[in-house]
Amino acid sequence: MGYPDVLTSIGVRRHAVAGSPLFCDAREHGLTGDGKTNDQPALAALVDRLGAAYAADGRARLIYCPPGVYSIRDAGTVWRSGVSLVGAGAGATRFVLSNDGNRAEPVPLAYFTAQLHGASPTHHLAHVEFSGFEIDGSGVAMADYNPLAKGIGLQFITRGIFRDLYIHHTAATGLGCDFLQDCLIDTVLVAGCGREDDGTQMGGAGIGVGVGGWRDSVERFNITNSSAVGNATNGIFVELQDPDQPRPLGVRIIGCHAQGNRFGISDWGMNGLIVTACTMTGNLDAGFHVSAKGTTNTAGKGGLVTDCVIDGNLRDGISIGNTPGPYTIRGNRVSGNGRYGYHHRSLGESTSEAGVAEEIIIESNDFYGNSADGIRIDRPMREAVVLNNRIRNNGRQCAPAATGGGDFVRYSERSMIDRQAAWRDDAHRGKVLRVGRRYAVVVENNGAELRLAPIRPGSETSWSADTPPPGSAYELPDAPPVRAGLTINAAVDSLTIRGNRIWDSQDPQTQTYGIWITEAGSAAGCRVQDNDLVGNELGGMRLDTPPIGGRWTGNDDGSDWD
Repeated sequence: MGYPDVLTSIGVRRHAVAGSPLFCDAREHGLTGDGKTNDQPALAALVDRLGAAYAADGRARLIYCPPGVYSIRDAGTVWRSGVSLVGAGAGATRFVLSNDGNRAEPVPLAYFTAQLHGASPTHHLAHVEFSGFEIDGSGVAMADYNPLAKGIGLQFITRGIFRDLYIHHTAATGLGCDFLQDCLIDTVLVAGCGREDDGTQMGGAGIGVGVGGWRDSVERFNITNSSAVGNATNGIFVELQDPDQPRPLGVRIIGCHAQGNRFGISDWGMNGLIVTACTMTGNLDAGFHVSAKGTTNTAGKGGLVTDCVIDGNLRDGISIGNTPGPYTIRGNRVSGNGRYGYHHRSLGESTSEAGVAEEIIIESNDFYGNSADGIRIDRPMREAVVLNNRIRNNGRQCAPAATGGGDFVRYSERSMIDRQAAWRDDAHRGKVLRVGRRYAVVVENNGAELRLAPIRPGSETSWSADTPPPGSAYELPDAPPVRAGLTINAAVDSLTIRGNRIWDSQDPQTQTYGIWITEAGSAAGCRVQDNDLVGNELGGMRLDTPPIGGRWTGNDDGSDWD
């Protein structure tokens, strides 16, 4: 039974009172799908016709594109309310974007924005669905980077659905839609998007959603069961767009996968973002990321990250910066990251927040096998809680400095081999390998080989310049001498650390201390009680700055502080 027969069988009329059909087969309305004809003019005309009909009778329309390759050249299509675009599946219906005839034109498949089309809370899209097709953006090459060079770029949408889409190799963000209300993004794969973003420009993400445009305290939408792989900046992110508006509630990211992006999943300005049951692996900066790096310099707050696997990211597993708090990190596996498991730090320039984060909760997580500290606090905290975590076998970056060169050394785009080396597995992970003026970052190592991270998401090379010739001399830096389960390297006040098990079961051990307060850190009025700190390499606690007040009792290595 075909799509029209299905509609008829459930009692839906094909022709509405305004005279335009409710269901349109694109092939019957000027689109060819032959991969040669420019199908954009026919698509734009059909969207305009159906949009006008929806405005007249209030009945939503659907454009069905049968299997085929639909070439969209030199112009995007301005979308209309009440018009949906549905294909036969991401492997069957393909939209191929290109701008060979006008390099200044960004050519999204569909767009509707405040700047170009007057989109607003009173002039918005409603009842639109995009599902069951692929967007190939590899044919768009801009003379200058343009954040509008997306796969789909819409603003102000109510009751919208984005489902079963494969969007890849766009010049800017793949699916970049702002100000969503009662919307769903589900089973979307975005890969290699942001080709022309150097990593510092706006956009360049897999899925990016701006918030704050509705001037409401709640914006309701979910991102579910979607994957973001190898995108230039964020895999998935939400960002506050208007600094004069409050951070809205209402967004959930559930069951998603972010791999090989710069940042995996990011909160750049939400209130109460929920991220649950997600996997964040192999991202080049951090798996989960909160900061004020967005357009309004506003970090998220009040969020919850629960039941996620955050593993093997090149730097930090979880990077929390500039939030005023609160934020909750609960029940996650945070393992094998190239620097810290959890890193509390400053990221971006926040213009509206105090320098102290309050009510950060790190509870019932499993931090293990990270290259440096399991948890590191580099920004002041107040009234935070670190409760019932298992923090073990961190400090894996333990190898001394190394040099080499000559006949036993060979290089490739993604590795270096020194046949004379005898390194401990992953003891150089996260280090910067330098060969003359070139550099690359070690993602893992065995006894004689360093595997290197791509220089940017999706890159085939790890090197900052050309691949070094055989025998070139290399340098690896020394490991940090102290690698603790939990490090306090900033001023903390009224911090509770209770019920944690912090130890190292390896032979030889790499986690030097359970808890370390550095010379730059301080702890005033803190409660550090009932922690099991037995089994670290050099001791349970190292207090380079003695605590002031509080209660430091009941810790199983005997390091009570009264």
